[in-house]
Amino acid sequence: MGRHTLEGNPPIEVVLRRSGRAKRLSLRISRLDGRVTLTMPVHAQAREGVAFLEARENWLRGHLDQIAPIAPVQVGETVLYQGQPIPILLDPAAPATVTDTSITLRNADKTGAQVRALLKARARDQLAQASDEFAAQLGRSYTRLSLRDTRSRWGSCSSQGGLMYSWRLIMSPPAVLRYVAAHEVAHLAEMNHAPAFWAVVARLMPDYQTHRHWLRDHGDQLHRFDFGD
Repeated sequence: MGRHTLEGNPPIEVVLRRSGRAKRLSLRISRLDGRVTLTMPVHAQAREGVAFLEARENWLRGHLDQIAPIAPVQVGETVLYQGQPIPILLDPAAPATVTDTSITLRNADKTGAQVRALLKARARDQLAQASDEFAAQLGRSYTRLSLRDTRSRWGSCSSQGGLMYSWRLIMSPPAVLRYVAAHEVAHLAEMNHAPAFWAVVARLMPDYQTHRHWLRDHGDQLHRFDFGD
């Protein structure tokens, strides 16, 4: 794997990757961090890749301009909660709390960690409630529920019935969070993505496709917030 820089303002650094499965040159832009990757067939010449990049430079810059920058979580800024941006406020006389309109902290020490803890607690409550509701509808039970900060998936269901969710779902609209819960609980009945599985999801949430599309189109917004270490 190598790198190539497209000169300009600003320069664009491109990761060059060769793949035995690649049949043609292809570009991918990560919507999470703007990383650009050019995948090439094993026997493609490097000059072919460079020419391919240069011919698509305007396309690349246009798409990179659409990616929102990483937003540090700090007092005075906003963070998403249930699909809406709410401010992070400081009030030494008030307990740390989350409401529909704001997040209030007593001090600014490790702001990101404080906000993350508050959001994770809300995420656990809402995901547990939704999972319990959907599992009851199916007459199934899960073994445990855990939260992680995953980038490759919003949730999973193990063969032992353990449910895992991204806590960042609390930043999405409530119906989107519920869709992911319905999706993972449906795996308690159908451990696959065959038509029978999607029929179970539709039974639990008839309008699930609307919320599935929201995650596809806007899910990267949930990862643009940097909560620090």
